[in-house]
Amino acid sequence: MQIGMIGLGRMGSNIARRLMRGGHGIVAFDHDEKAVATLGSEGATTAASLQDMADKLDKPRIFWSMLPAGAPTESTIDALIGLCAPGDIVIDGGNTFYKDDIRRAASCRMKDLHYVDIGTSGGVWGLERGYCMMIGGEKATVDRLDPVFETLAPGYGGVPRTPGRDPKDDRAERGYIHAGPAGAGHFVKMVHNGIEYGLMQAYAEGFDILKNKASGKLPGDQRFDINLPDVAEVWRRGSVVSSWLLDLTASALAQDHGLDNYSGKVADSGEGQWTIDAAMEEAVPAYVLSSALFARYRSRVDSTFGDKLLSAMRFGFGGHLELPRK
Repeated sequence: MQIGMIGLGRMGSNIARRLMRGGHGIVAFDHDEKAVATLGSEGATTAASLQDMADKLDKPRIFWSMLPAGAPTESTIDALIGLCAPGDIVIDGGNTFYKDDIRRAASCRMKDLHYVDIGTSGGVWGLERGYCMMIGGEKATVDRLDPVFETLAPGYGGVPRTPGRDPKDDRAERGYIHAGPAGAGHFVKMVHNGIEYGLMQAYAEGFDILKNKASGKLPGDQRFDINLPDVAEVWRRGSVVSSWLLDLTASALAQDHGLDNYSGKVADSGEGQWTIDAAMEEAVPAYVLSSALFARYRSRVDSTFGDKLLSAMRFGFGGHLELPRK
């Protein structure tokens, strides 16, 4: 299939590369001309503007926006709706608020356009590992795009199949799902990221406790100098707390035992707050997820070793940089 990829940052460029490796055609556009030229040198068709992209895509056209949530995505989707023709598909694969998807899908329907939202997880590793995708939109449109999702998804890999699952629809086992109508994909991804905050916070606090067991505030015979890289490494192997986040933790600690290259001022991209907002709307208690979000806010005032570990994990899976030191 031929896809117009808008936004060639860490995620957008690698999604385009994985699609090209799978035999799909890419028309690439970004305001960063160097990023466009780089992808062009790898086989993509380059576009100088959204209109130029539209002219170079086969009809009905598929536009995929991979931009930061907020104004960049809002203005781009508005522009696409203005230049699209009936039957075209507009995809938002960024970390968008799901209620914005619902509104945009309604605007698209008024012009006989199809809107698809994709919650995308995989970070900077997705090019090789594949992307976990949670997809919202009309069933017929999502089904039509299945060759694209199949190419991007990790596939079965080395994960054992779950006994008792319906073998007729194995998309979830291959790494992608049709979550529901417009907005459902980003809603599931939003909760995914809220859970991610909680998991990361648990590791951060645990390793902070381990590190501070050597504190001079404790009686001498109760002080232990725990080797944190070794703990992270042994927990990766057979422990019930093993995970990819722990793999990233082990890698960060092996390279920098004290995480001295991190300030511990932990940023957030919004999904954690949106998850708590949803919990409040639904009257669902979310003690761990809300605590993890507030811990990130606190880190910007008074950071700990655990906060440095949070920053190291965020950089490990997504290349996310810390907030600047003041």
